[in-house]
Amino acid sequence: MPDLFEPVTVGKWTLNNRIAMAPMTRNRAGIAGVPRDITATYYRQRATAGLIITEGVQPSAAGQGYLNTPGLHTPQQIEGWRRVADAVHEEGGRIVVQLMHTGRIAHPDNKDGHETVAPSAIAAPGEIFTAHGLMPHPVPRALETAEVASVIGEYAHAARSAVEAGLDGVELHSANGYLLHQFLAPSTNRRSDAYGGSATARARFAVEVAHAVAEAIGGERVGIRISPAVNLHGAVEDDPAETAATYRVLLDGIAPLGLAYLHTIGDPSSPLLEDLRARFGGPLIVNDGWEPVTDENTARRRVRTGQADLVAVGRAFIANPDLVRRWQNHAPVNEADAATFYGGDTRGYIDYPTLTD
Repeated sequence: MPDLFEPVTVGKWTLNNRIAMAPMTRNRAGIAGVPRDITATYYRQRATAGLIITEGVQPSAAGQGYLNTPGLHTPQQIEGWRRVADAVHEEGGRIVVQLMHTGRIAHPDNKDGHETVAPSAIAAPGEIFTAHGLMPHPVPRALETAEVASVIGEYAHAARSAVEAGLDGVELHSANGYLLHQFLAPSTNRRSDAYGGSATARARFAVEVAHAVAEAIGGERVGIRISPAVNLHGAVEDDPAETAATYRVLLDGIAPLGLAYLHTIGDPSSPLLEDLRARFGGPLIVNDGWEPVTDENTARRRVRTGQADLVAVGRAFIANPDLVRRWQNHAPVNEADAATFYGGDTRGYIDYPTLTD
């Protein structure tokens, strides 16, 4: 039986263990979305993870949703990520950047007035935090059919920029109600063109993005994250048959690309996720979701029983830079301070104690 701490081959990489650091928004980018020196320190500290998946990174200025998140589309941003990649590699780690165009989960105040685009002109529910406080999500502008290719090009450019920066690859964020997921979900995609109206059409955008990115940097450097029926941010998939049909089209559409991994959110033993894993045919990273927090026993069980090739761990990695060592030695773990998750300075970011402190 495989062990959580055994090496595993994923795409181009031989990883030191089967623990992935999950992507987590931290809102600490510098001016113009450039990663700061403390960002390099943050990821360096956690480089013993088998694979680091970074916080969501916008592939274009219009793709930014939240305050102070990093981008990967300007020379300055590329240089910032180069410092991060170098820091992780100096510690023997592997790191991929998660490309996250937030679509309608955005506000112009958070991105220098750039407009918000989405599959359809439907505002997201609730509010978003901005520099001026909580604001309602605005009604996005629906992308014209002729514009879709340019957005796909933004993903490909960001992927090439990741490789230029020395990062090991990218993860396409097609989950949690952001742009790729907005095209997949019937509640957020009311289009009647080639990108909406049926399972095949709704999956088309994500499939085309995956093909473009794989062509740009090689499929073995690309992962994709999905969250069928998790129903976040108003991206609702409440018809089981329609949801299954859509994701089967997606997985069948990307199967020929030889992507590095599939990253799922939810119970991996569910019939749909088991089916999608089989269709993918490659390494699987499992993320159980938000509650309860994934602990050592859960992670070990997922790998030992063959439910996952790697397990993505979030909050435990925020609070424990040396999480791998702690779990290996069954040592106590630090509790994460939720008050410092989003924004701020070094507190709750790079000051958590390790076993040697």
